[in-house]
Amino acid sequence: MSTFIGQLIGFAVILLIIMKFAAPPVRKLMIAQQEAVRTQILESAKAAQRLADADSFHAERLEVGRLEARQIVDEASVDSLRVAELLRLQAEVESERLKGYGDQQVIQLRAQRIRELRSQLGSDALRRASEMVRERVADPQERSATVDRFLDELEAMAPVAVAPELSPSELRPASRDAQAAVEVRFDLLATALSVEGLTQLADELAAVGTVLLREPILARHLAETSGATDSKQSMLVRLFAEKIDPGTLDIVVTATQQRWSATADFVKSLEHIARLSLLERAQREGHADEVAEQIFRFGRLLQREPQLTSLLSDDQEPSAARVSLLRAVIDGGSGASSTTIALLTQTVELLRGERADHAVQELTSLAVSQQGEILAQVSAAAELSNAQRERLTDVLSRIYRHPVSVRLTIDPSPLGGLSVAIGDEVIDGTLSSRLAAATTKLPD
Repeated sequence: MSTFIGQLIGFAVILLIIMKFAAPPVRKLMIAQQEAVRTQILESAKAAQRLADADSFHAERLEVGRLEARQIVDEASVDSLRVAELLRLQAEVESERLKGYGDQQVIQLRAQRIRELRSQLGSDALRRASEMVRERVADPQERSATVDRFLDELEAMAPVAVAPELSPSELRPASRDAQAAVEVRFDLLATALSVEGLTQLADELAAVGTVLLREPILARHLAETSGATDSKQSMLVRLFAEKIDPGTLDIVVTATQQRWSATADFVKSLEHIARLSLLERAQREGHADEVAEQIFRFGRLLQREPQLTSLLSDDQEPSAARVSLLRAVIDGGSGASSTTIALLTQTVELLRGERADHAVQELTSLAVSQQGEILAQVSAAAELSNAQRERLTDVLSRIYRHPVSVRLTIDPSPLGGLSVAIGDEVIDGTLSSRLAAATTKLPD
C-alpha cells in the first residue's frame, strides 16, 4: 500500500512537475503551432482566392487576346488585300515603264544598227568607188579627161568670179600708203641706176635692214610718227652717209618721212625695196621669168623638206649660219642665177620669226606680180598638155581679170583633176578631195 501511495505521490510529483514546468512550453508550442496552422489555412485560403482571381483574369485576358487576335487577323486580311492591290498597281506601272524602256532600247538599237549598216555600206561603196577611180585614172586619157572636166567647171565660174588682192602685202592702210610712197621714190631713182647700181642699192638696203633689226630702239625712233623729220634725217646722215650710196640714203630718208602702222612695217618696207631692186635688175637682164621660176622651185623644195624649212627659220641661229646652209643647198646643183641667190639670201638673212617657206612664197608672188601677172600654183597628177595649160591660163586670166602665170607641180596624190591656189584662194577640183568630201558625208 505504501508502495502504491509512494508511487502515487511520485506520479503526482512528476505530474506537478510536468504541469508546472513542461506543460506551459508545450502549451505555448501547441498554441504557436495552432496559430501557424491557422495562418497557413488563411494564407491557403488567400492563395486559393488569388488562384481563383488569376484563373478569372487569365480567362478574361484569354478572351481579350482571342478578340484582339481576331481583330488583328481581320485587319491583316484587309491590309493584305490593300497591299496586294497596291503591289499589283505598282507592278503594272513598272511593267509599262520597262516595256516603254524596252521599246526605246529596241528603237535605239535599231537606229544604231541602221547607222552602222549605212556607214559600212557607205564605206564599202566609197572604197569600191575609190578603187574604180584609181583604175580609171590609170589610163592617161581618162586622167586627162578629168582635167578637161575641171576646166569646164572653171569656165562656168568665169562670169561671177571677183579679182583677188594681187599684192602679197598684208600691211594695214597707213603702212600700205607709206610703202607705196617709198616705191614711187624708188621708181624715180631706179631709172637712173645701172644694173650694178641696182645691185648695190639692194645690198645696202639689206644691210640697213639688218642694222635696224639688231637695233630695235633705233628702228622704233625712225619709224615713229612725229614732226622731227629733220632730226631723224640728221641721224641717218651721221650713221650711214659714209657707208651707203646717196640714193640708198634717199630711200631710207623717204621711208622715215612716212607714217607707219608698226615699226616692223618700216623695216620690212626697206627689205621690200631691196627685193624690187634685184627684180628690176633681173628684168633688165632679161631673165625675170627664170628668176621667178627658180624662186618658185625653191619654195616647193622647202614644202617637201620641212626639216630644211625649220633650220632656215630658226632665228636662234646666227643669220650667217642660215645663209651658209642656204648657199650649200643652192650650190648643190640647182643652177640658180646670181639674182635668185641674192634674193633668197636677203630673205633668209632678214627673217624676223617668220617661216622660211612662207617668206619664199611671198617672194615668189612679188616676183610674178612685178611682171604684171599673178601667180597660180597648180597641182596635177600628171603633166598637162600644151592645150590644157593654155586653156587653164586663159580661163584663170578671165576669172581674175588679170594675167596669170601658172606654176605646175606634179603630185600623184590628187588622182585626177586640178588644184589651183592663187594667194589665199584655193580652187580644189581634184578627185582625191571629192572622195574625201564624200567620206565626211558618211553617217557616223
